[in-house]
Amino acid sequence: MDDLTQIKADARKAAFQRRKAAFDMNKPGVAGHLSEVLAGYRGVPLSGYMPIRTEIDPLPAMAEAAAHGPVGVPVIQAKSTPLKFSRWQPEGALRDGPFGAKVPEVDDYFEPEILIVPLVAFDARGGRLGYGGGFYDRTLELLRAKRATLAIGFAFDAQEADDLPLESTDQPLDMLITESRVLQFSR
Repeated sequence: MDDLTQIKADARKAAFQRRKAAFDMNKPGVAGHLSEVLAGYRGVPLSGYMPIRTEIDPLPAMAEAAAHGPVGVPVIQAKSTPLKFSRWQPEGALRDGPFGAKVPEVDDYFEPEILIVPLVAFDARGGRLGYGGGFYDRTLELLRAKRATLAIGFAFDAQEADDLPLESTDQPLDMLITESRVLQFSR
């Protein structure tokens, strides 16, 4: 294991501990700021995610957005490939997907222009540390090559880190929303 791989593994471990503590302390319904931001983009195709483990829950905001336009969730196709996004409905049938996240029972793929991105840690400049598979980095690079694509990180305040081990392939966030604030990053 090279130094950067170990540094990233250590950063993830510490961030997972902070996220779990924040998850255990927070009450359901912390998606308020996410709903407020998404209200300004009604009808724009977007993707959220099905929360797993201790991830902050975007589902209430996704359900509100689904009343106005297409909302999808990521579906992993294979290792080292970009994600695809299948249309999601609040009461729609789901099946088990890779890594424990639910996905729509029937695949109905589309390309979102806004991605609500889960993460392990973030920094004050819009850097994001994910799970290490590179799925969102590949996906954002692909989508941004075609059109403006807004990447909104969604996390607990406690997931902020001062010094993330980032690489040139790591796609930056345009915005970050926590239970207490909305951060916008200029590129």
